[in-house]
Amino acid sequence: MQTQLTPQTDALLAGGFINAWHTQVKGITAFFEKYTDADYLKPIAPNRNRPIYILGHLIAANDVLMPLLGFGQKLFPELEEQFITNADNPHAAMPSLLELRQKWETQQGILNKHFNSLEPQQWLERHTAVSEAAFAAEPHRNRLTALLARTAHMSYHLGQLNLFPEKKRLKYNPFHSGISLNFAF
Repeated sequence: MQTQLTPQTDALLAGGFINAWHTQVKGITAFFEKYTDADYLKPIAPNRNRPIYILGHLIAANDVLMPLLGFGQKLFPELEEQFITNADNPHAAMPSLLELRQKWETQQGILNKHFNSLEPQQWLERHTAVSEAAFAAEPHRNRLTALLARTAHMSYHLGQLNLFPEKKRLKYNPFHSGISLNFAF
């Protein structure tokens, strides 16, 4: 038995998913305003990605949404090889943090404009990577679930970024007086 959604439900779902997207974007944007540019060149942990690489990776990965959702061509296809095909290499030439931040902001502005142009029901239409026949059999392969997948991807990497060592110490004592644990991050 398939549940039929109402236009109001469609709007609530689309709005909720778009809000989740914006929450991740805000978190990533805020992270890249916390430290000096040189800090973003340091790995999150030994032998792990650097924050600057993760930012480039997110731009390249989110660029897929442009053609996937029918918004046009990728904005920054030149980033794919360095940030999708290849792993982080601290010895490779890297775009500057300023350049990547500008690309991030440009991309988010353009995606936001396109997101706002879609009616809620259009979010439930197939994305371009699925044929009409496959979509008829699997209607969940729509624009909204593509957005959800990219949002989850950003959430994963925001979690990685939040492991970046803080320069402050956190004191934790929410329930029991006299016990204070110091966590150095």
